[in-house]
Amino acid sequence: MTTPSAVLTGTSPSFSAAIRPVITLGWPMILTQLFIMGTGFVDTVMAGRYSATDLAAVSLAGNVLWPSFMLLTGITMALSPITSQLRGAGKTSEVGYQVRQGLWLCLGSATLLITIMLNAQLLFARAGIEPEVAQIASEYLQAVSWGIPPIILYVALRHTSEGLGVTRPPMLIAGSVLPLNALLNYAFVYGNWGAPELGGVGCGWATAVVFWVEFGLMMIVVRMRHFRATGLFSTFDAPNLQVMTDILKLGIPIGIAIFLEMAMFAVVTFLIAALGVIPMAAHSIAGNLNWLTYVIPMGMGAAAGIRVGFLVGSNDLLAARITAGAVLKFATVYALVVSVLLVVFRVGLVQIYTTDIQVIEMAATLLILIAVYQIVDDTQAVMIGSLRGYKDTTMPMVFSLVGYWVLALPLGYGLANGVFTDNALGVYGYWLGITAGLAVVALMVALRLRALSADPDKIRRNAKQQS
Repeated sequence: MTTPSAVLTGTSPSFSAAIRPVITLGWPMILTQLFIMGTGFVDTVMAGRYSATDLAAVSLAGNVLWPSFMLLTGITMALSPITSQLRGAGKTSEVGYQVRQGLWLCLGSATLLITIMLNAQLLFARAGIEPEVAQIASEYLQAVSWGIPPIILYVALRHTSEGLGVTRPPMLIAGSVLPLNALLNYAFVYGNWGAPELGGVGCGWATAVVFWVEFGLMMIVVRMRHFRATGLFSTFDAPNLQVMTDILKLGIPIGIAIFLEMAMFAVVTFLIAALGVIPMAAHSIAGNLNWLTYVIPMGMGAAAGIRVGFLVGSNDLLAARITAGAVLKFATVYALVVSVLLVVFRVGLVQIYTTDIQVIEMAATLLILIAVYQIVDDTQAVMIGSLRGYKDTTMPMVFSLVGYWVLALPLGYGLANGVFTDNALGVYGYWLGITAGLAVVALMVALRLRALSADPDKIRRNAKQQS
């Protein structure tokens, strides 16, 4: 990434000086995501050991809960770049007003999400889901709905804390509720310690309790010095339609982009499931390993957004561009190293999950495709994070729509079913399509970031929003 010093003002840090603050911000965010993954793993294991029916129901409910959750909480992810830019500009005291307006939006998001969850049974009925599985999934979602208001508020405050450059408290909260989630599952799923035996539904009640605990712990965090400087609870503000609209303009594209990706993978999973047990098992293993390796660039991308936003707010536009380039270099090297490791150790990694020879062979072959996919996935993740720091979210959403739904899904389906080739490629075809589609996304995002990071007028126009 070249640096047009003639048009950008600010300092010119070295690679190490640029990447160091991002790593400092990013490693707690990476651990936060790993802890969140851990809670999902515990739910899966607990429900699976109770019965296959309960496991299927919890998985089915998750396909309703989490895409909807990310769509609606993505709105408040806008508070991270808003906060970081205000902090960089020395206007931390103005953060509180923005957050209070964001909390009003949280009430609407919580209402919509609860409505979706309480009516999921209608969706299950239309989809022809087995009645027993649909019933458990519906009751699971009804249980979780009791924890939706606090978790929606928690997520908004978490993004604010991260935007303030304080990323460790959310990590500590996520880490502390992981064992709590396991204990509550053990009680509610199996009926231990005097609790009712609820099976998979018990995972829902455990999740609801954990959501309330996370919110309670965050209410302690907001009393810390860095939050007090925002004046968050210094006064009460009625809803301001203009400010809320500005937040929505920035946040809705973030939520939609995340939803488009999750929904595409959900559709692909259903299509691969129709190919048989072996392809589905191989896909699940390869996808799980891909997700584990993706956590680091995902966390670094979020940290890049915070750091870039801070530098934009402080009008150090040259350092912002160099930082975005440094994080991209970091992600590229990381992806190349991980790709080599996935190829070299692919058989051993798959054998951790299964002893079935057919699954091992297919999943090991898939990991070769995953190794290529890693390169475009990891790099686009950090570049999109940097774009959020510039408050640029609409075009990345458009890129996601084109890459995932116009290119990846149709191409993958065609390759899987022999539309474009003499032989149907099955599960390999879907991953080839996804890789090709995401490569296009990565290219479009790279061109967008290169152009925007060199355009001080456009950067400053974006920065004036919510300021």
